Amino acid sequence: MQAQGNWKRQFAVIYAGQAFSILGSAAVQFAVIWWLTIKTESAITLTVASIVAFLPNMLIGPFAGVWIDRYNRRTVMILADGLVAVSSVVLGAVFLLMPEPPIPLIYAVLFIRGVGSTFHVPAMQAAIPMFVPADMLTKAGGWGNMIQSLSNMAGPVLGAALMSLLPVYTIMAVDILGAAFAIVCLLFVTIPDIPRAGGKTSVFSDMKQGYLAMKANKPLMAVFFPMLVMTILYMPLGALFPLLVRSHFSGEAWHNSIVEFVFAGGLLASSLVIGVWGGMKRRFLMASLAIGLLGVATLVSGALPQNGFAIFVVCCFFLGASGTFLNVPVMAYIQESTAPEVMGKVFSLLMTAMTLAMPIGLLIAGPIAQVIGVNTWFFWSGVALMADAVLCRLLTRRYDKETMMPQAV
Repeated sequence: MQAQGNWKRQFAVIYAGQAFSILGSAAVQFAVIWWLTIKTESAITLTVASIVAFLPNMLIGPFAGVWIDRYNRRTVMILADGLVAVSSVVLGAVFLLMPEPPIPLIYAVLFIRGVGSTFHVPAMQAAIPMFVPADMLTKAGGWGNMIQSLSNMAGPVLGAALMSLLPVYTIMAVDILGAAFAIVCLLFVTIPDIPRAGGKTSVFSDMKQGYLAMKANKPLMAVFFPMLVMTILYMPLGALFPLLVRSHFSGEAWHNSIVEFVFAGGLLASSLVIGVWGGMKRRFLMASLAIGLLGVATLVSGALPQNGFAIFVVCCFFLGASGTFLNVPVMAYIQESTAPEVMGKVFSLLMTAMTLAMPIGLLIAGPIAQVIGVNTWFFWSGVALMADAVLCRLLTRRYDKETMMPQAV
């Protein structure tokens, strides 16, 4: 696909809409998770909530990639944003009509929101390289992450403020307005259709095409396993964050909002660095170092005493930063090395594999953290993540030359 001269304008318009959409979603996410934390104080409840949110990706993720490559990616993103808005309408009605709604009903709404994300995220990743030049993909990924981080920083603060002043259902209005604005912004950009070679093919044939494209990419397969291990270890940490704040550090809602804010601040700072700097030329070395940084920050978080909340906040900054330094260079490499007609399928398969790894970690972490303590789980997860960083470097170092960042023309 040709990189249009006005790619910066299109990029800015798309992410302006996404900024407000992510802001609303982050506020809703904070409100729902903190509501579940207060009502249950259960690690198992929080892990189940996380599994339910990602369940659509496990069930329909590979099929989503087929439809993303068959239809216009802008249309797919508009429909996905619309579904998220509908879920917020339903969630708002639930809290309005039932001040103490049953938890399974909350799970059902989280499932609906997960369906929207299953289509939106890979469609967005597959759309970006259709108008952004190849040598700018890493920097563009950094700027995109920075915009998302700003919204993720403000979302929990907004959610905590609204929860302290107004009923939970009022937060849903923020998400609805944000999704509506994102849809309007998408109407002002043009993303070309993907030309389909040959005649009409079956869904399973298209899925196989994506699988073969992913399998043939040897550098991607080399980094795939360490990323899978990282996902198994990291996913429970995010789900158990609120419980660590409340049970180990005896925190309240505003403590948790600080943690979310600083975590997003780490994402913001690292995204800004990549947006300006462009990242290391050896992309997969950067990914390995990022996993190592994640491991150190996690280990220290778990080793802290109950009065160590301030140090934990500092660790959260590096937990956030490590995610950007890992994901942006790997995603840019995939965008650069994958043919446009299979890119949606490759991203969906990759996300589905990562999502399938999540419940493994969650189902192990929930019950064990309940027994040994959430802080102990953090400590040993940090040890395992540091070992995974070494594994990542050993598996990917042979591909340093072919995964180098391209030089600007």
